[in-house]
Amino acid sequence: MILGQVSWLDCFVFLVFLAPQLIWNAGFFSTLFCGIQALPFLCKIFCFAITTICSISLNVADTVIVIKLPLGFIYDRVYLSRQYRSPFVQQATCFEDIVIRCVRYAFAYIPAHIGRVFFSKFVSLPFLRFRMLRHGYFRSPIHWHEVRKHNFNGIWITNDAAREPDIVIYYAHGGGFSMGSSYFYLEFLLAWLSLLKTYGGFQNPAVFALEYTLVPDASYPVQLHEAIAGYKHVLSITRDASKICVSGDSAGGTLILSLLLHFAKKPSNCNGKHLTNDEAEIPNTPGMAVLISPWTTLHSSQHKNTPSDYLDAANLHQYASQYAGPQTSIHNPLTSPGNCKAVSWWKKACPLKGFFVMYGAEEVFAPEIRGLLDLWKEGGMRVECVEEEGGIHAWPVACLFLSSSKGERQKGLSVIVREIRDRMGGDFGGK
Repeated sequence: MILGQVSWLDCFVFLVFLAPQLIWNAGFFSTLFCGIQALPFLCKIFCFAITTICSISLNVADTVIVIKLPLGFIYDRVYLSRQYRSPFVQQATCFEDIVIRCVRYAFAYIPAHIGRVFFSKFVSLPFLRFRMLRHGYFRSPIHWHEVRKHNFNGIWITNDAAREPDIVIYYAHGGGFSMGSSYFYLEFLLAWLSLLKTYGGFQNPAVFALEYTLVPDASYPVQLHEAIAGYKHVLSITRDASKICVSGDSAGGTLILSLLLHFAKKPSNCNGKHLTNDEAEIPNTPGMAVLISPWTTLHSSQHKNTPSDYLDAANLHQYASQYAGPQTSIHNPLTSPGNCKAVSWWKKACPLKGFFVMYGAEEVFAPEIRGLLDLWKEGGMRVECVEEEGGIHAWPVACLFLSSSKGERQKGLSVIVREIRDRMGGDFGGK
């Protein structure tokens, strides 16, 4: 099931679902204050004219929002010649450009406790159902259900729940450990599963999306505990770790890398005092790892804002400190995998069929991702990567929702499915 591009109508309906949830979860006054701050940006030049005529007092931050962001779109798209625009703007449609500018504003100015509502189940799920109805689906053609256990939660997605899957994507979502949910990624994961069956040659692919606890409700190592428990659950279904492809984007990529390092190292040697003996006894290495824009190193001097990307380095470092918590060093390799420079450790952590990494050339994490890829390659591990020219953070996810053509929407996922098929043996049937 692969739906069409997100439309302006979809955006409006999303806001309709979002508004009551913001008031309920973040509070009326917090929502109102956040809305007032964002209103000049959303209303663009009109609101700037109103605030000027009414002589409303603005501080420096408000002025940036009111003047720089709205006028920046017009300046970049109308007055700048193409070669002087940012790499992302050069190739983006007006719709993509506007949405990413809004997302960039949100990451920089909207507090995480409000931002997490945007990606929550009670907004994302009704929005997905609306999109399905708009595309003629009264019910999902793909089965999915929630899995709730005492030590982890998640969503199980499969074509045929009665049959054993021939491959499972074990997915951890992004969101800086402070935002995001599996429900927000559900459309992306449904599309992924559809392509695994249609073009990947797998008869009954499945996805397990981990719903880990967000900061500040909990910090490390709770999320790693949950990732371990979720993996054990998937392993109990497949009974064969070689059928599992671990995957994640952004902070989810961090968690997947931490999971692999944990499997490869005895707890006593890597701050394992936080982990139970039962969690330490998982000898099965997954078949493959697919990482989308992984946040390899939580805090790095190489994290710099770029004109194209929507992430904000300062906020990321704040999220990183909150995730590590007061009891854990932010440089601990199990917390921040990019800090692991031991090739021998990575060799033990490497999945049976190696790593496949996709990221954007323009994203904040790109320098650290390149460094980790070089380390893996020097260690002789099987590593392939796609660095999208002009690409932003988690571009395979973003393009599925925002790109106008079917080919562009499926571009990232098609590459991922082809790589999984080639390594993990889907019966492609000559297609």
